[in-house]
Amino acid sequence: MIKKLLIANRGEIALRIIRACREMGIRSVAVYSQADADSMHVRLADEAYCIGKPRSNESYLKIDQIIAAAEVAGVDAIHPGYGFLAENAHFNEVCRASGFEFIGPSPQAMEKLGDKNTARKMAIANDVPVVPGSEGLVESNEDAIAAAAKVGYPVLIKATAGGGGKGMRVAESEETLATAFSQARTEAEAAFGNGGCYIERYVGSPRHIEVQVIADTHGNVCHLFERDCSVQRRHQKLIEEAPSPSLPEHRRAAICEAAVRMIRGAEYSNAATVEFIVDAENNFYFIEVNARIQVEHPVSEMITGIDLIKEQIRVASGEKLSFSQDEIECRGVSIECRINAENPEKNFQPNPGKIQSIFIPGGLGVRFDSHVYAGYTVPAYYDSMIGKLIVHRPTREEAIATMRRALHELQVEGISTTAAFHDKVLQHPEFVDGLHDTKFVEREFVD
Repeated sequence: MIKKLLIANRGEIALRIIRACREMGIRSVAVYSQADADSMHVRLADEAYCIGKPRSNESYLKIDQIIAAAEVAGVDAIHPGYGFLAENAHFNEVCRASGFEFIGPSPQAMEKLGDKNTARKMAIANDVPVVPGSEGLVESNEDAIAAAAKVGYPVLIKATAGGGGKGMRVAESEETLATAFSQARTEAEAAFGNGGCYIERYVGSPRHIEVQVIADTHGNVCHLFERDCSVQRRHQKLIEEAPSPSLPEHRRAAICEAAVRMIRGAEYSNAATVEFIVDAENNFYFIEVNARIQVEHPVSEMITGIDLIKEQIRVASGEKLSFSQDEIECRGVSIECRINAENPEKNFQPNPGKIQSIFIPGGLGVRFDSHVYAGYTVPAYYDSMIGKLIVHRPTREEAIATMRRALHELQVEGISTTAAFHDKVLQHPEFVDGLHDTKFVEREFVD
């Protein structure tokens, strides 16, 4: 059994993992940069070690510093959270080689699924639908033209590495293909050190639907139903909900079963999210696998009652899943709003600074996962998210009403947040009717 665990992360996810450890009787070890010395995860962990300067490449991305802290603390395992090194197969290998259990999949599974082109081939092999596209990486303009002609315009050029919308370009015709292909490769090389790209048919105005899956090392694989993450801005998720308001029951079953096939075929263990795009006819196509816990995991927890962080730790300890698929029920509706320190009135400009005061909403069905407090200074060095406001109610109508009430109650003085923007989204008829797609924010709210 794991008795002491280091969290190689910061912010709300570090605090989330510390809470799970405390309830499981596991001692927690925090690491922090100089900028995070006063962060709540540092205060609440059983031990904490400074691992470097404020910038992430001098702290949270320093593998040697994290391993040194783990050795000094004498931990049994390391949880990477999300972001930073969470999907870094080399870090995974180093942790295990240093004698620490890694709370996540094997390095081999992580590496295979981290490459989108390889993952696409694995999806095809496991009878998981993919968007029609090139058979492999496209190496030249001539190959790109040939692949696009076969697929049909418009096409999407996608980087095989990374994410977050980087290395992605749409080409409407052969005349624009060469420029888009060059731009995608250049951006991918700069962002990920890998300029490899492939081509897919462009699916216009899709919904982004993903399935939460968890697997143990004994061959058991279960899904926790799907999440709709279609409310996005520049490929960054803003609002997530579970279950999807737009999927018919038979398509829900099909997409969840496809996600389980994908994970089982990859010989994967621990938590994962299998992401899909869904077109207007409810045809779904595989995008990628996120080999880690995700920001939006709480909505899956709320509708199933399963603590995913605890389950991750149990799986890494060699235990079987504590439930079977038949025992997992989808109860009610959960919605999550990412509260960022940004100013929507100024093109979502980051707004770091000191929080003078904060009132955290409560009441039936309200949860706020956050690491901030009155007097806390939001650093300028990291992601701008200061918390996740989550609600869970019996119906979607009630969930929207409760979320709007909670957003109104959330009062943060000293910095700008996205709370008021979320309230605008929740009132929009397209969202209320569950008809929104990934272009909804760009189409209805001036970007």
